[in-house]
Amino acid sequence: MGKGCITVTKYFLFLFNLLFFISGALIMGFGLWVLFDNQSFIAVLQESSDTVKVASYILIGVGSLSMAMGFFGCLGAIYEIRCLLGLYFTCLLLILIAQVTAGVLIYFQRDRLKYEMSNIMKGMIINYTGQNRTTEHTWDYIQKTMECCGWTGPGNWSENILIKNSSQILYSCSCRNASLPGTDIRDVGLCEQLSTETPVYETGCVTSVEKWLQDNYGVILGICGSVAVIELLGMILSMCLCKSVVQEYYTKVPKY
Repeated sequence: MGKGCITVTKYFLFLFNLLFFISGALIMGFGLWVLFDNQSFIAVLQESSDTVKVASYILIGVGSLSMAMGFFGCLGAIYEIRCLLGLYFTCLLLILIAQVTAGVLIYFQRDRLKYEMSNIMKGMIINYTGQNRTTEHTWDYIQKTMECCGWTGPGNWSENILIKNSSQILYSCSCRNASLPGTDIRDVGLCEQLSTETPVYETGCVTSVEKWLQDNYGVILGICGSVAVIELLGMILSMCLCKSVVQEYYTKVPKY
């Protein structure tokens, strides 16, 4: 490979690693958001299941590793350091294998994950008290903004301990459909039913969540595919540059 090709490969690899460094920062930022966010559906799952917390730590770890790889990959590309290029290739290969493995496991365990999520949400509804708890207020926020009630439907709230043991007819305040007749409108807690029919949304939140996933399915696949292509490109460029460096040094060896 000529000197010009080596230079082009080197700077392409440098730009790639810069993008990889930025991607790692975004992944780490997403992991931090999952860990500390208290105003989304993630927060409800996080307090009920350690799986989400573990996933957030994994995202932070992968993001940090990606940033470190991007940094060392830039150094290896600019200064043509073979050991860094080889280490960079190996790490990329391991990450790609881990991503494929995780994707396969999630695909084949999707029914189990869906069942576990359903149990978590129904358990939270059963034990709902309306007190100042992060998960409960987050769940109220979800029901109100997504205009849904319960996990599979408003019937889930009939299993709530306070509602079952109350002498009044109660319902979740955040389920309140403002377009229906009624006077008691609050964002959190349990409200007393003052009309003949319960003024709540009829759609369960699982339907809204599945709709959101379907609407963003192409975006999610596009991001995953783009990351995989970028990783493959980085592996190819690093190997080409490493091989070129070896050949370039070999040509400098005196011949007798």
